[in-house]
Amino acid sequence: MAQEIISGNVKNAYDEFYKTHDEAWRMLGAKYKAYHVMDVCKGQTFNKVLEVGAGDGSILKKLSDYNFAPEYHAVEISESGVAHIKARDIKNLVSVQEFDGYKLPFEDDSFDLVILSHVLEHVEHERLLLREIKRVSKNFVIEVPIDYKPNVDKRIKHFMAYGHINVYTPTSLRYLLQTEGFEIKKDLPSIIGPEVTRFNTFINQKKPRSFVNRFKILATFAIKNTVVELSEKFRERLANAYTVLCTKTGKQADIF
Repeated sequence: MAQEIISGNVKNAYDEFYKTHDEAWRMLGAKYKAYHVMDVCKGQTFNKVLEVGAGDGSILKKLSDYNFAPEYHAVEISESGVAHIKARDIKNLVSVQEFDGYKLPFEDDSFDLVILSHVLEHVEHERLLLREIKRVSKNFVIEVPIDYKPNVDKRIKHFMAYGHINVYTPTSLRYLLQTEGFEIKKDLPSIIGPEVTRFNTFINQKKPRSFVNRFKILATFAIKNTVVELSEKFRERLANAYTVLCTKTGKQADIF
């Protein structure tokens, strides 16, 4: 049944996704995503960790370099992604499997922590995946980009180019998780750092490395960071990503 849930064109798109691979860009993004995972998990220890939608394995690679956990597992729908994960030297990586996007090949409560980082925005049926990760683990780190802004519907082509079929705010993510029986223990709104913006601007977009462009990047970050530090209410409004550590409450979604 699960094999029929994921659209064939989606599976085909992600099978090809990592064949044209930009290692430097992905590892730069992974560095900050791994920081966010460690930040919300600070003070806790997790022994057996599963990343769902592990992509090319860049986040797990960073986490293993930081000795985050003694055992890692990965599942990914993309054949090219699985190949990249297997080719990486990820310390304490026990298993890597291709999966159908919804059904995880593990027993109930098999893991101490599931990581779902920048996955939900790509998922056709979010609640089905959330129920499945809740089946196999006790704790979860979930991160999404904060794509929702007024008039987001006028930028559909932009987001679809990245495969973002869902858009979130921190509030809408919390609503989704709480209505699926997750309890949020810690959260982290974050702003894109200058290092990432510089790479995207000068390498990906090939804009000139002028003094004006470099200054704009630093000034924008400094202003946003200052506003966030001074006013709690702007932490979520200005965030580019939102990370939560949550646990399952044992309650099933009672939609009807």
